[in-house]
Amino acid sequence: MTDRATQRLRNGTRTWHEALERTGFATSMLAGGLPLDRYVGQLAAYRVVLKTLETELARATCPSVASVWSPDLAKLPFLERDLRHFLALGAVLRPGPAAEEFAAEIRRTATTEPTELLGFLYVLEGSTLGARFLLRYVTEAYRLTDGNGTSYYGSGDRARWAALTERLDRALGEDAVQERVLAAAERAYRHVALISAELSVGLGSPAPEPV
Repeated sequence: MTDRATQRLRNGTRTWHEALERTGFATSMLAGGLPLDRYVGQLAAYRVVLKTLETELARATCPSVASVWSPDLAKLPFLERDLRHFLALGAVLRPGPAAEEFAAEIRRTATTEPTELLGFLYVLEGSTLGARFLLRYVTEAYRLTDGNGTSYYGSGDRARWAALTERLDRALGEDAVQERVLAAAERAYRHVALISAELSVGLGSPAPEPV
């Protein structure tokens, strides 16, 4: 019997998730010492990535994507709100090349195997659940109030996640499809690791490859 798609995705990407927790970016954030420009840099990088991904998901015509994606899943508005706040304070947005490389990967995948976009969606939506745990560290470190600058980190929701995983399990029932989407999720993690490595320069360990 085929495993549930999301269980296979979770098991298959666990080492990536654990590796990202050891980056200089992550450890500095937990210690309250992450420079503000690195936090803003992550938001700027994810804006590049999510703008591309959400555009491609919305235009995809394959049944699997259509059965999972809906406009209420969009995260871009949260990022835009946060970045407007920091721009008003004089921040300079410089997403690094890793974000553009991830966006290019998304566009290629949309052309060749659009169902695999769901692997990217799984990784990026799931990351906001972890971001909710980090929300208090961000709020305290940068003295943010009234939700200003924390919309994206505060956007994770367990009910929303449960609804998404249920849709994924229905859409990705075939073993071969699950394997392809898992491979895409691993590619997504590799790109996220590259973004984290850029943001970790001078802060400690870069994002390691999982073993």
